[in-house]
Amino acid sequence: MSANSRLTIAAHALAWIGLYQRQGHEVATSEQIATSANTNPVVIRRLLGELRRAGLVESRRGVGAGWSLARELESITLLDVYEAVEPGPLFAMHRTTPDQECVVGHGIQPAMRSIYEGIERTLRHELARVTLEDVLRDVLAAPRQRSDRTPPPE
Repeated sequence: MSANSRLTIAAHALAWIGLYQRQGHEVATSEQIATSANTNPVVIRRLLGELRRAGLVESRRGVGAGWSLARELESITLLDVYEAVEPGPLFAMHRTTPDQECVVGHGIQPAMRSIYEGIERTLRHELARVTLEDVLRDVLAAPRQRSDRTPPPE
């Protein structure tokens, strides 16, 4: 089972757009963001579409097309981003009902549901404490191992 990177890629895109806008640019393209994230622009466009529906980014079509932040980085939490791109529980129960005649089959879902609810509460609490401004600050403070690449000028 592989880990899901949607929250990480969405946070990457938002931090990139925020930095790009601070450099004086109005909009960023999905191609520019995809280069930084080393992924396909389609992946970025899909995530940005979800972030747009959540009111975190805006898009512009036509001449000067691209993406911009709808809110300041200080007002966007990782919980906002998580809820935009991960609509559903963190963990799931069995796809089919376990054998209710079995002592484990009968009790596993209520036991796990309680545990999962506690984990979800903790996760949401922690994500709500961190803004995208915090993320960008930590990004900019991270030691660079390769070239000092920032969003390219237009």
